[in-house]
Amino acid sequence: QVQLVESGGGLVQAGGSQRLSCAASGGTFSSYDMAWFRRAPGKEREFVAQISRTGANTFYAESVKGRFTISGDNAKNTVYLQMNSLKPEDAAVYICAASSRYLCSWYGCYDDQQYDNWGQGTQVTVSS
Repeated sequence: QVQLVESGGGLVQAGGSQRLSCAASGGTFSSYDMAWFRRAPGKEREFVAQISRTGANTFYAESVKGRFTISGDNAKNTVYLQMNSLKPEDAAVYICAASSRYLCSWYGCYDDQQYDNWGQGTQVTVSS
């Protein structure tokens, strides 16, 4: 099992940028595909972005394509989510997840049931 700890959340103005980090420990980082999900008040948890364990493939929700970028640093066991052009509807708790499913690397894993490990989340608030 890998433990995940998110950081970088906070308050940002609409149109601004923020970078989230997710530090992994207790497992072999390069054995996992990593993803970000988010949960807004009154809504279900939804997929945001995923990066394959090699870093070769990335997958995004339509709502964030062109604005958000997921990246990873295997040397630091950390995955990042760079969020630009933030909108009020991006406000949510952002949660890091890890999947050991090999096929995720090729086809993308958009369902939270495909992820084995979860962090606690970090709050992102976007003011209009």
